[in-house]
Amino acid sequence: MNKNETTSLKNWFTGYVSHFYTDDPEYNRPIYVKEEHTKRVCRNIIMIGEELGISPEDMITAEIIALFHDVGRFRQYELYRTFVDALSENHARMGLKQIGIHKVFSGFPKDKKLLISKAIAYHNAAYLPEDEDEKTLFFMKLIRDADKLDIWKVFLDYCTEKRSGDTIGLGLPDTPSFSAKILGSIQRHESARISDLKSLNDFKLLQISWVFDINYIPSFRLIRKNNYIDLFKETLPKKKKISEAIKIACNYVDSRLINAPKETPNF
Repeated sequence: MNKNETTSLKNWFTGYVSHFYTDDPEYNRPIYVKEEHTKRVCRNIIMIGEELGISPEDMITAEIIALFHDVGRFRQYELYRTFVDALSENHARMGLKQIGIHKVFSGFPKDKKLLISKAIAYHNAAYLPEDEDEKTLFFMKLIRDADKLDIWKVFLDYCTEKRSGDTIGLGLPDTPSFSAKILGSIQRHESARISDLKSLNDFKLLQISWVFDINYIPSFRLIRKNNYIDLFKETLPKKKKISEAIKIACNYVDSRLINAPKETPNF
């Protein structure tokens, strides 16, 4: 694969997404949010990949994964008017179905197509497969990091400006309540479960818990640089249990950055 093929895929993606826009600005807003999200995830994955020193060919693979990781979101919103998988369909599987229908990867070598498809399939999964090869796992982890870094940005913009619509907040009630289950996940250094969400505060805490599912040191540096955890803290109730959970997350990020080893893929 080369840069010309990447440009061709980017043009295909832009054309594909353009068909989902309508004359209704309210309907278009979530489509635009997801299109812009995809562009930023592409930039994130390149930024992380460069710091990790991956090869030019692997960088192209990474960018293709980022470009198509959320391609199912557009069909999802068209059919269901939601981005909540539990209320519609798994958007990763929907994306792979669209990729198959349109034969987007038809010219790829079989092994490359399989690797990219697996990375897309697992970008939103609760857990990664235990029996996967090292190279495929690397790209699975890479897209998960790049995706989370931008989801934090999108959601924090929503919290502070309320411009992006209720699809960002998953329709959760904006009440003072928060869940002990979500706090428990943070205390155990685990990524919280989306099925435990009851309020918008829970969603904020769940996203803080994602620090335990971040994989690469450049991603932790971006968390620190962009001040994500402190920005979440400003939007949450000033409660002791929440402050303790936030401190746990901050300490974890610090621990990953202190004496961080140089990371270079071994495949």
